[in-house]
Amino acid sequence: MEKKKFEVPVIQVVKPGMPGKTGMGQGYAPIKDIEGIPVSSLIEKYGSPFFIISENKLRETYRKAYQAFSSRYPKVQFAWSYKTNYINAVCRVFHQEGAWAEVVSGFEYDKALFNEVPGNQIIFNGPMKSENELTKSIENQSVIHIDHFDELIDLIRLSDSLKKKARVAIRINMDTGIFPKWDRFGFNFENGEAWKAIEFIMQSEFLDLVGLHTHIGTYILSTEAYRIAAQKMSGIAMDIHNSYGHSIQYLDLGGGFASANTLKGAYHAAADVVPSFDAYADAITSAILQQNWPGGDPPYLILETGRALVDEAGYLLSRVSATKRLSDGRRALILDVGINMLFTSFWYELEVHPGFDTTQSTDETDIVGPLCMNIDVIRKNLKYPLLEPGDPVVIPRVGAYNMTQWMQFITFRPAIYLIDENQEVHMIRKEENLEYMQELEQVPEHLKK
Repeated sequence: MEKKKFEVPVIQVVKPGMPGKTGMGQGYAPIKDIEGIPVSSLIEKYGSPFFIISENKLRETYRKAYQAFSSRYPKVQFAWSYKTNYINAVCRVFHQEGAWAEVVSGFEYDKALFNEVPGNQIIFNGPMKSENELTKSIENQSVIHIDHFDELIDLIRLSDSLKKKARVAIRINMDTGIFPKWDRFGFNFENGEAWKAIEFIMQSEFLDLVGLHTHIGTYILSTEAYRIAAQKMSGIAMDIHNSYGHSIQYLDLGGGFASANTLKGAYHAAADVVPSFDAYADAITSAILQQNWPGGDPPYLILETGRALVDEAGYLLSRVSATKRLSDGRRALILDVGINMLFTSFWYELEVHPGFDTTQSTDETDIVGPLCMNIDVIRKNLKYPLLEPGDPVVIPRVGAYNMTQWMQFITFRPAIYLIDENQEVHMIRKEENLEYMQELEQVPEHLKK
């Protein structure tokens, strides 16, 4: 019979904190395996910390989202949001599933070309595109989503000099009832700026207006907001047809769908309030199909959702580095990974699960990282099992943004692995080291002595 581990008894001071709908934060059930591979064996083989991504979950989630929209609408195209996670292996999974690429920088554009995405299947968004990037996009027949009038004028000049017509859309911001309203990007609908941009384009012989684009915000829980956006976009497309006899090829409703992570300060858990793909699809497609499209032929519907497709597939595996008592008696678990690898910890109540079966004993606990910074706090005020140094933990739903917004700060960035559909594990990004980090540095001669 296995001897049970001794646990030091603790006296718990009751601190009310801030309860939600389900009461105070509690400890989490263990996550003992990922896609059937034990957490203990993964950490034993690959060390700690590291990210690991489930290819099966990526494909499963994508297909679920595509089915929700394609079963309701005749022409649907997803474009993978590179800024959400531009690890090449992740991008290629989505491209294999049929997604185009949606990029917001020249760096991401070149990554999409590296991943063998045809130029005419790249959507170039964002408020800043250099002349070289615009030129490359025109020559590759990519779709350029115009953000402002300066960019519009640049495109006319460049298209004229290249003697090539640029394929363009305009980004439109609008009031859909969401606060704060995202009006920093694109042309405003309500004040007439968007229509002015459309008139400017339609009068130019160098631009081909192929689409309309909007992105109403991020982590949007209101499907009604998407219905309003789709309705307004459809109305603009019909106004263009009636005024110029020109048919828009697609409506791009952007992204912003919420994932299953719970926002900080939220009264309800994400599981209770995040709409399903079907709910988002109902709102968007029903609004577009209500329009009386010429010849009964609606435009393509493009979607750029990122977070909701990839968050669930990502895990961060870590170990407890040390434990200590804080001045008010609460316990602190110090992990070997901090907020420099978990940017989303600033707005999510990330879950930190033991990687093994624990006892029922818990203590009021803060879960913190190893950085010499007081803000390095992953979770606060949890009733959490009494873990010890060396114990494994698993942080799920970290596939979105953490691997693109992470920072090399105090520690090296860890490796990333992919579990394929046959349960084979592949390294898809190496762990950083000093040689890699110093490769771009140069020391002046007078400082070498």
